[in-house]
Amino acid sequence: MFESLSEKLEGALKSLSGQGRITELNVANSMREVRRALLDADVNYQVARDFTNRVKDQALGEQVLTSVAPGQMLIKIVYDELIQLLGGVYAEVGVSSTPPTVILVAGLQGSGKTTFCAKLAQYFRKQGRAPMLAAADVYRPAAVDQLSKLAGEVGVPVYSVVEADGTVVQDAVRVAREAVAEARKTARDTLIIDTAGRLHVDEAMMKEVEDIKKAVNPTEILFVVDSMTGQDAVNTAKEFNERLNYHGVVLTKLDGDTRGGAALSIRSVVKKPIKFASMGEKLDQLTPFFPERMAQRILGMGDIVSFVEKAQEQYDEKQAEKLRKKIRREEFDLEDFYEQLQKIKSMGSLKDLIGMIPGVGRAIKDLDVDDDAFRHIEALILSMTPQERRRPEIINGSRRRRIAQGAGLEVSDVNQLLKQFREMRKMMKTMTKMMGKGRGMDISSLLGGLR
Repeated sequence: MFESLSEKLEGALKSLSGQGRITELNVANSMREVRRALLDADVNYQVARDFTNRVKDQALGEQVLTSVAPGQMLIKIVYDELIQLLGGVYAEVGVSSTPPTVILVAGLQGSGKTTFCAKLAQYFRKQGRAPMLAAADVYRPAAVDQLSKLAGEVGVPVYSVVEADGTVVQDAVRVAREAVAEARKTARDTLIIDTAGRLHVDEAMMKEVEDIKKAVNPTEILFVVDSMTGQDAVNTAKEFNERLNYHGVVLTKLDGDTRGGAALSIRSVVKKPIKFASMGEKLDQLTPFFPERMAQRILGMGDIVSFVEKAQEQYDEKQAEKLRKKIRREEFDLEDFYEQLQKIKSMGSLKDLIGMIPGVGRAIKDLDVDDDAFRHIEALILSMTPQERRRPEIINGSRRRRIAQGAGLEVSDVNQLLKQFREMRKMMKTMTKMMGKGRGMDISSLLGGLR
């Protein structure tokens, strides 16, 4: 995401590198390029203009420290202003003092509302909450079936009103009202209501969502928008807000948006925070929207906090300590290695994960990082016997031939895996020793500080 914008901003700010001081002329030149980069990214014209004016005013008002290069100072100002442009601080979803918390989800057809509802239910489940979904999209063919299928994958119930012959009752307000009562009766603390959309804003759709709002008095109204539609997304967000006065925005398909115009414009135009970013079709690909982290990614600084948080979801303290002990005792084996590969795969797209590491994102932007990159390693390990996985040193020539044949690969592939494994085990032992002597940071303390 934001690849095009990041590249152009980097070029715009590079013009100041190597210059001894900030002047009105070089700042004006840089800001002209920044504004052009923002407009190319489909950012609202007024938003782009106000942004560059604020950066320019701050840059010319700063006393340049001798230890800070002008380019670095301007990047810092742009970074701070980007954070404010994206909302300043993370805005949480509201919680009702008397359960259930009712979340009304609205948006146009095709924006990803139904998938987002399921993702949000999954997100709340991970937090220990008991969500329920309400199928109030009663017009689109198979909408109830789609929501029910997704809910089944998440493991949460769906409330819908269906006639004896299986036809869906086309009364969205009734569905929403009864779903609240059902959630209360079944001790569900969170109700997420999926509503109908249209291909464009029309009176019938807006009237129905307004009626649902009046009927259930939701704790939170979220507007879902396809970020790839750029300025159209901003205009639609504005129209919905005028009628619903929603609490926050959800940007979907952000992984396919290399420009970023919607993300950078909506907050300023609508004056409502972006609360979630939805990327991909997998139900765990939903992240709270942190303006600071997003600004870092736009400026190519990576997002190491999100990376660590994703890792934290896969590990607990006891697992981490057990793994450290095995490494220290040189007992880390190929079974452990296979287990770590599965944890890495479950963290999401490999290219996205690598892109979160500071300084790496731009280096890999043109590389095709395959999510199946570990497949041949997995095949080789699975072709081994349990004894061979626990004691790789016993794998002789005949065993190597058998393993290669079982995985459909060459003996050279087995040799390469064993060589890389030995080198990795040696490096892990060295790092563990360094951490034990205080020359490095213990990963458990880093993770603990983020809890």
